[in-house]
Amino acid sequence: MSWKAYEAGTEAAGDGNQCDFGADKNMVVDRIFSGIQPTGTPHLGNYLGAIQNWVNLQEEYSSVLYSIMDMHSLTMPKEPALLRQNILDTTAAILACGIDPKKCFLFRQSLVPEHAELAWILGCITNVPRLLRLPQWKMKRASQSNGGTVGLLTYPVLQAADILLYKSTHVPVGEDQVLHLELAQDIAQHFNKKYGEFFPVPKAILSTTKKIKSLRDPTVKMSKSDTQKLATVNIVDSPDEIVLKFRKAVTDFTSEVTYDPANRPGVSNLVSIHSAVSGLSIEEVLHQSVGLDTAHYKMVVAESVIQKFAPIRNEIKKLQEDKSHLIQVLEAGAEKAKELATPIYQEIRRLVGFQ
Repeated sequence: MSWKAYEAGTEAAGDGNQCDFGADKNMVVDRIFSGIQPTGTPHLGNYLGAIQNWVNLQEEYSSVLYSIMDMHSLTMPKEPALLRQNILDTTAAILACGIDPKKCFLFRQSLVPEHAELAWILGCITNVPRLLRLPQWKMKRASQSNGGTVGLLTYPVLQAADILLYKSTHVPVGEDQVLHLELAQDIAQHFNKKYGEFFPVPKAILSTTKKIKSLRDPTVKMSKSDTQKLATVNIVDSPDEIVLKFRKAVTDFTSEVTYDPANRPGVSNLVSIHSAVSGLSIEEVLHQSVGLDTAHYKMVVAESVIQKFAPIRNEIKKLQEDKSHLIQVLEAGAEKAKELATPIYQEIRRLVGFQ
């Protein structure tokens, strides 16, 4: 998950050395929540659009939760053995990218059953027509032969529960998830109107990184599910694989390197990638690329990506060899998340009349 403005610079951030979740229950704590579906090792777009931002946020805020969203992953068919492996591979990858369990709570969603229980309560105050209008439902149901499952329809309500269960105040989101956050905001306001002020209305943190597009079709975003193998750069790709994918990247017949997403989406995508992995501005990248044709520039971008991912790739391999450590990290994080969620959920139970 990764909504309307990035307000980290104006919010109280804490010192970033440890997670502080022990504030008075009546005090609104700036709290980050975000999650990632376990699809295995992330790709370049995942890293630049979400994970890199996660690493920065754990330094800026003192109360941060990141979840491996295994319950959400069931909205699309998964073999159990593959799901189990994907959970571990995703965990290894985000740890290797710099997520530090000492600075955040990193946990597996299904280990905290209050997520599902709160989703039921929130689902009972959410209108079906609102869910039917969400573009993700219209798009994803088309890929399912059964016309779409109940889980696929209602997973945005589970997303709202994920956020609200911890009274989260800020959520890093991508552009394609803004409508889902707006649903969570509306659900929070509806609950507060019905049962009294309880949930903070979560605010968006939009990534400043341009959306990374497919290397084979720069009009669509980079995706692990893309059937074209050369379209997506995975963070565990070998240097040779990365070079091949960038060499085959679709550009156009103009050799100059410019940034014009509307008219030159392919080259502009390469510039966005180069800027994001190097830390340089678009203007600085263009200045460095004066005199290069696009064929040579592709190799410059490839080398920047290789250098960025080399240490991460090595660390992932090392972490993947210690499954017990990965499991322990997720279980320890879930225990801490549950400690935070339990008193909040018990108060929700009281408010709705369960106790």
